[in-house]
Amino acid sequence: MTHTHKHERDLVQRLAEAARVLPDEQRAEFVRRVAETVGPPITATRLAAIRKPEVAACLGERLLDDDRLELVRSILAGERPCADAPMPVAYVDGQMPGSLRLAIASNSGDALDGHFGSCARFLIYQVSADESRLVDVRSTVACERAEDRNAARAGLLADCHLVYVQSIGGPAAAKLARAGVHPIKWPAGSSSSAAIARLQASIHAPPPWLARAMGVDAASLARFAAEVQA
Repeated sequence: MTHTHKHERDLVQRLAEAARVLPDEQRAEFVRRVAETVGPPITATRLAAIRKPEVAACLGERLLDDDRLELVRSILAGERPCADAPMPVAYVDGQMPGSLRLAIASNSGDALDGHFGSCARFLIYQVSADESRLVDVRSTVACERAEDRNAARAGLLADCHLVYVQSIGGPAAAKLARAGVHPIKWPAGSSSSAAIARLQASIHAPPPWLARAMGVDAASLARFAAEVQA
């Protein structure tokens, strides 16, 4: 990747992460207004210079409290650690038959190095037996403002089947279970690609609950999960 392309990717990542603080229907308009506010070309310097009153103006009729305005401003300024994440690829439901959705707790690059309750982002992969695709990078920044941060993080992963983490507490695991997400602890020092390869080697034999989600015959993934958590 050239320096120019990496720079452009970082700017796109900032805009996308800031927009995720807002409801879905307001994100596109917010990004358009930010682009108009800073003016072309959008640069890291111009995004870093944006102030809370300007952020408020970009929100239109949507009002945020002062803390959330500062949160959005800091994201646009590049003060959150998601700029080094891999770039997601567009995915439409049904493109990968028999696949599942995997979240990976991460703090740097594509590393599986995050704890559920403190990681900076979740890397979201669509995984089948012979293909994997990064489909989203979800910052946990908005979850930090929630009354129940673990519940907010669980909600962030509600469309996932599995989440790989370095560690997770019992109460947080219970909240994930209520959201229909199965947490698996993973040994330290691993990458997303290594974890995905291990999953793909066993994906042909999922447990009943996962098989139903994938639309395949049930067998057993229990041995795989047990080996990972050992």
